[in-house]
Amino acid sequence: MDLQKCIEMMEKPMGVLAILEEESLFPKATDQSFAAKLHSNLLGKCGNFAKPDPKPDPNAHFAILHYAAKVSYNITGWLEKNKDPLNDTIVEMMKNGTNALVVACFLDHPGQPMETPKDQGGSKKKGGGKTVSSFYKSQLDELMKTLMATEPHFIRCVVP
Repeated sequence: MDLQKCIEMMEKPMGVLAILEEESLFPKATDQSFAAKLHSNLLGKCGNFAKPDPKPDPNAHFAILHYAAKVSYNITGWLEKNKDPLNDTIVEMMKNGTNALVVACFLDHPGQPMETPKDQGGSKKKGGGKTVSSFYKSQLDELMKTLMATEPHFIRCVVP
C-alpha cells in the first residue's frame, strides 16, 4: 500500500502543514478558523481527507484515511503549540549534557543561527524554521529526498 497521497496532502502548497503554518502567522486565527480552512481546501479535493467519525472522538475536527484505518484528529491547541519552538539555550544545554541518549537526540538539531551569514546579505528566509511545523516539514523533505535516492527494494513495510 502506497502512502504517497497522504504525504502529498501533508506537504503540498495548500496542504495540512502549509495551512497550519499560515494560520500560525495570523494573531486572530483560532482552532475553528484553522479547521474551516482545512475543510475548504482539502475536503473533496484530497481523497485521504475526510470528516471525522464521532465515535472515537466526538470533538475531532477532521480525519485522514490511512492504509489501516480512518484516523480522526482533534486540532484544539495546534496553533498555539506550533508557535512553540525549542529555545536555543535549551538545545545547546541538551547537546552538551552528560546523558549520551539526550546528546545523540539533539546532536544534529540546527537551532536558530545566532547571526545572519554574510553571504545572504542580511536578508532572512521567510519562515526560517520558527515554528514546529516548518521544522517538521524540513525534516519530512529531507526524509523524502533520502528515500527517493535509495533503491525501493531496500524499504519494506508490513501492511496488516
